[in-house]
Amino acid sequence: MKKILVSLVTLVTTLIPAHADEGMWTLYNLPHAVYEQMKGYGYSLPYEKLYQADDAIMHAVVNFSGYCSGVVVSPDGLVFTNHHCGFEAIRSHSTVEHDYMLNGFYAKSYEEELPNKDMFVSFMVEQKDITDTLMAHGFDKMTKEHKTVFLDSIENVMSKEVKANDSTLRLEILPFYEGNRYFATTYRDFTDLRLVFTIPKSMGKFGGETDNWMWPRQTCDFSVFRIYADPKTNGPADYSKDNVPYHPEHWARISNEGYQEGSFSMTMGYPGSTSRYLSSYGIQERYVQNAVRAQVRGVKQEVMKRHMDASEAVRIKYDSKYAQSSNYWKNSIGMNKCIDSIGLIQQKQQFEAQLQQWLRESGYLAGKLDFAKMERLYKKRMEVMEALMLWGETFRRTDELSTRALFVHNGASPKGTGKRQTITIKDNSETFDAATDCETLGTLLKNYRAKLNDQRFLPDCFKTIDKDFGGDCQKYADYLYTKSKLMKKKARLYPNKKSFMKDPGVSFGLDITEVMQALRVEIQAINDSIDEQEQYLCAAKLRMEEDLPHYSDANFTMRLSYGQVKEYNLGGKPSGFQTYAPSMVKKMKTGDAIEDYKVQPEMISLLEGAGNMPLCFLTTNDITGGNSGSPMFDAQNRLIGLAFDGNWDSLSSDIFFDSQLARCIGVDIRYVLFMMDKWGHADRLLKEMDRR
Repeated sequence: MKKILVSLVTLVTTLIPAHADEGMWTLYNLPHAVYEQMKGYGYSLPYEKLYQADDAIMHAVVNFSGYCSGVVVSPDGLVFTNHHCGFEAIRSHSTVEHDYMLNGFYAKSYEEELPNKDMFVSFMVEQKDITDTLMAHGFDKMTKEHKTVFLDSIENVMSKEVKANDSTLRLEILPFYEGNRYFATTYRDFTDLRLVFTIPKSMGKFGGETDNWMWPRQTCDFSVFRIYADPKTNGPADYSKDNVPYHPEHWARISNEGYQEGSFSMTMGYPGSTSRYLSSYGIQERYVQNAVRAQVRGVKQEVMKRHMDASEAVRIKYDSKYAQSSNYWKNSIGMNKCIDSIGLIQQKQQFEAQLQQWLRESGYLAGKLDFAKMERLYKKRMEVMEALMLWGETFRRTDELSTRALFVHNGASPKGTGKRQTITIKDNSETFDAATDCETLGTLLKNYRAKLNDQRFLPDCFKTIDKDFGGDCQKYADYLYTKSKLMKKKARLYPNKKSFMKDPGVSFGLDITEVMQALRVEIQAINDSIDEQEQYLCAAKLRMEEDLPHYSDANFTMRLSYGQVKEYNLGGKPSGFQTYAPSMVKKMKTGDAIEDYKVQPEMISLLEGAGNMPLCFLTTNDITGGNSGSPMFDAQNRLIGLAFDGNWDSLSSDIFFDSQLARCIGVDIRYVLFMMDKWGHADRLLKEMDRR
């Protein structure tokens, strides 16, 4: 009897993942144990309908412009994604006279749909594990440099093979499971993507920073784009006025039936990055990085917000920049709070103690995985990592002069030869405000000096600040913005002339570049050894738990997560799994006091007339950054919503998934269609999606 019980326990643990709803699973090799659990939650279609079949649902899901996810919802190539994923496209088309960010936009015909530079969608065509092929060539015995060269050559060979069959395809090879496995993924990219519909920002970003990462939510976070294709081939094509709407073979059908608590829910999308296999030492380092990021961005955002509030033109330019900055400002604060509240570092240390015991007994990776060595390496890197994080948050993509100053020393491609060689600064004056950026630089310089612990990494420009400007960082920033040629429209710089380094902005760029290089040298001397230890740690966990299915950390490749519509315990009380229109109206009416709840008056009337319409809902789906815009499907692969956020209590989920607290927040597809219908009167789009 005892042997039978042991066998049953073993069978159960091999069929069910350690945390039932946890996992960002690759589709081509989805474990049948996971599929069986999905069926147990209510999924009702055959296994093949996920990836293998011609009409598998994965064919409708797209990588949206390399930072979000989306879903094709019509036979004419309409794509749904989040409003915040389309934010920059909406902003780029907005002017003070035609402010689509403020007032929304609806193209009433194909001709009115707006093209977008540097935007695209990618369809995954195929994925396969090529690890054994690599190992057959001695890959595991190569140096890191040799591995990089070898992978590039293999990728080139495989890319040529897929392009020989179809020139519209591309292939990339990426590491999975901390470099223990390698997958090759084939994509088809469409680069003509046009804006079709967006609601006003007051609705698409309703709640703003007040509600970001919070529950309950009422945000109508969606925007609509269309894929355009070559009129002759229906394939990818560069933008042309002659292109026509893309006609996919398959697209997602929309459900108007809704869901109940406990209903099956599945997301598919492109989660960006997780570190679930990360050591306790790595988590401690992440904690320090989060603290630095939150502090510096808080200082920067205060300056931006003040200037945005004072000028509508500045607000339009900085809406997207501010949103991008503040999103992970709040994420960093929340993640550290969660790390503390659940004792995550201590939990990892306990697991690592168990793993070390197993390693001693099994002899696996003997002489390779060394926890004492890992601890020493991380301690050494931590001292430099804090300064590197402070440097990056201070100088990288924070103000226009710093961006240009770094560009001339690190990214520019001079034209010509000799003393006539030139670097031309592109005129992008429509994207920034000099007064805002100048004050930002002065404020961040002052903050950098105050927060830097290791004076080795203080740029030489601070000597100039002390000597010529009495230690006043803002006066120095004013001087740079006024005197440097970097800030002149269409400025030309001559790097081989003596006058080049006399420019104060160029000199500033060299000073901060030298510090960046010094930081990188120290970091890179340690990185490879740490990466090797983390790879061994992941391999050890996989081997010790080899009877359980395991997913790889997210790396912006397509993943499936499954779960249920479900509330959680919020402050000792049930959170509720859904919000309704009256809760939004209540918030709207406090708009005079809380800016993030302020909307156009007609929106209040619209929602008051919506009855008890569902707005947003919670599921136990496992998501992270990059999943924004991911379709949320029901048990029959029908679209019920779009994922747009996680909850505050689960912000440590990039490194640890807590099934009791982690929730995915989605906008209900019925809310989306309501706004398209009642506010946008987008009859042609609703008809296109077979809604009418």
